[in-house]
Amino acid sequence: MNEFIYTVNYSEEDKELAEMELRAFFGSSASGPVVKSNVEVDVNRSPFIREKIEVLLTADSVADMVQKAGSINIGSETFKAIFVKINDLPPEQKVEYKKRMEIERAIGWEIVGEADLKNPEHLFGLVAYGGRWYLGHYQKNKRVWMKHIKKPREYSTALSARDARVMANIAVPNPKGVRAIDPCCGIGTVLVEALSMGIDIEGRDINPLAASGSRENLAYFGLKGRVTLGPIEEAQGHYDAAIIDMPYNLYTHATPDELQSILTHARRIADKLVVVSIDPIEEMVERAGFIIQDRCIARKSTFSRRILTCS
Repeated sequence: MNEFIYTVNYSEEDKELAEMELRAFFGSSASGPVVKSNVEVDVNRSPFIREKIEVLLTADSVADMVQKAGSINIGSETFKAIFVKINDLPPEQKVEYKKRMEIERAIGWEIVGEADLKNPEHLFGLVAYGGRWYLGHYQKNKRVWMKHIKKPREYSTALSARDARVMANIAVPNPKGVRAIDPCCGIGTVLVEALSMGIDIEGRDINPLAASGSRENLAYFGLKGRVTLGPIEEAQGHYDAAIIDMPYNLYTHATPDELQSILTHARRIADKLVVVSIDPIEEMVERAGFIIQDRCIARKSTFSRRILTCS
């Protein structure tokens, strides 16, 4: 099986949210700043994963890796070797800039190919993790989700594009064969992120203006997705996963009974639920028949949201 090294970067404020996403992708023990896994994830999916190395070679030391690098042969094609700065080396073993450049040159000298620092056809990354060194095909996150920040239709209380992308990843870490729904989709922030990552998801909202705004936002980004009008209570069919940002704003006066109904019907139509709320709803979730599998608090300044993964 192939091995992959992922480097991760997030602020202390985002730690809980980022590591919940990592657990969804790679399992319960995953945490930053470096993750080693047999699971392959598109590096551009996560707002927190910065780099991905598809491992070709491993070694106990840089010197050993330099010797092994000659086994990489790309013929007349061009390449660049990159020393990955995010690693788990202890502070006393930190590699400074000058030394990193020397290591890149040493690795590059051994690889069979033509070095090109400006427009290489191949990138090779060297990273330290767990007391060993890994060299392989390198990819950097292009942060494509940032193109979705500005939308034609927006709500001040809607999830940010970044957080919506994380919710989609937590709900559907592997899109193959998975059917999802956002039954309280608002202006479609989650739909935009999920559809842009190839997740099969449809939206629904009780508010005609929200449903219309969601369709407009999808069309603006050239995305095709189904958005229907109506409450979750009328939703038919069955889904592998549901993503719900519980209603809360000046125009939505949902009572506790109405919120409970949303969760109860989510249980009816979906096997898995990722739910976002500004208030504690654990008892409601369990009353609806879900079991909470993971949770975190996503913080932004003085504002926080509770995120639960349930099955």
